[in-house]
Amino acid sequence: MGRWNRAKEGMPQFLPYSPDQALLLPPHVRDVLGADHICFFIHEVVERMDLAPFENEYGEEGRRAYAPAMMLKVWLYAYALQMHSSRRLEQRIREDLPLRFLAGGLQPDHWTLNQFRKRHPRGINDAFTQVLEWGRQQGLVKLGYVAIDSTRIAANASRDRVDNAKRLRRERTRLRRAIRRWQKQCDQEAAEETPGNTVPMERLQERLASIPKRLERLKKSGCPQLSRTDEESRFLRDRRGFTLGYTGEIAVNEDHVVVAQRVTQNSSDNQSLVPLVEEVEKQCGAPPARVGADTGFFSNANLAAMEERHIEAYIPDPQMAYEMRSGRRAKGIGKGPVRNESQIRMREKLRSVEGRQQYFRRQPTVEPVFGILKEQRGLRRFRRRGLAAVGVEFTLACAAYNLTRLHRKQIGSKPAEV
Repeated sequence: MGRWNRAKEGMPQFLPYSPDQALLLPPHVRDVLGADHICFFIHEVVERMDLAPFENEYGEEGRRAYAPAMMLKVWLYAYALQMHSSRRLEQRIREDLPLRFLAGGLQPDHWTLNQFRKRHPRGINDAFTQVLEWGRQQGLVKLGYVAIDSTRIAANASRDRVDNAKRLRRERTRLRRAIRRWQKQCDQEAAEETPGNTVPMERLQERLASIPKRLERLKKSGCPQLSRTDEESRFLRDRRGFTLGYTGEIAVNEDHVVVAQRVTQNSSDNQSLVPLVEEVEKQCGAPPARVGADTGFFSNANLAAMEERHIEAYIPDPQMAYEMRSGRRAKGIGKGPVRNESQIRMREKLRSVEGRQQYFRRQPTVEPVFGILKEQRGLRRFRRRGLAAVGVEFTLACAAYNLTRLHRKQIGSKPAEV
């Protein structure tokens, strides 16, 4: 008998405890996790997907690969659990019961897991679309009012390893001086018939030869400074100053489901409204009926584009945004008359009771989604580098978020058992 099983007079009674027993789990994991666990939901949704975009990337020759369905399931579950590292996922597949179920007892290593993300950007984007299609078929995703917003997400890059024109020219001058000093030292050693080391000279010359290429790359980027670690990242202004990273953009419906998403290098939002609305139509098969966005997405061209598409937009210009926040007409801002007809109509609409109500739905609709992605799911910093690679990360994160959201809605729609 174990020490916890001994019954003594006057002593509290404990349940049997024997950690050395061979059988710790019942015959099926569903008996442990419960039928409503999200791993079973992810399994069922992925099993209904058309995985041809993944399967077509493999040939008949070579060694057998892991099934794309299995790899997609474990990555979606991983992103739902704030797990973005392939090394950590490799370990958890051996230890975590839901991941062991989704992997079917297989144990892919971290290199294989990471290569799956690299190899299938189109397939992962198609998986995001199919999650939305499944939600619409089940009546869990409705397209009416859509709120649009963006956020800055840091890149996997150091702010200290940055090139700008002034720094590169200063580095070029320093390298030239170092080479001249080294040449003088070598001449003295040659005169004294002492063999010198040419390796540092070669390194200095290589670094000097790279300066023109880096200057040309900086010029082509059109940016005042460029990261050497992740050349496609940008310094983007946010509330805390500047973030070296990317802009994540999403469109969210009234049920807090992400119906469109993308990652850009945009420093401002006004050029993103039309592409996001087009992405909503592409993902959902129809344009939204109403769109709410903050003043960063305002431009007269955007208002005209929404009117051409017959979409009710609620996007204030800076003066109108000040008026709605303060409750009084803006003074000293935009004294001249508003001559654009679209802007006049927008101001009149936002001054109405219904227009204000529609606009103020934007914040509680879209901003909690960014809060979940960044705070709960750890998406404050990308792990990979390059615009295409971070786009795959963002798509996986949004698809995993949608699955958790649809899972809750499905559970909530089930009739209560009597």
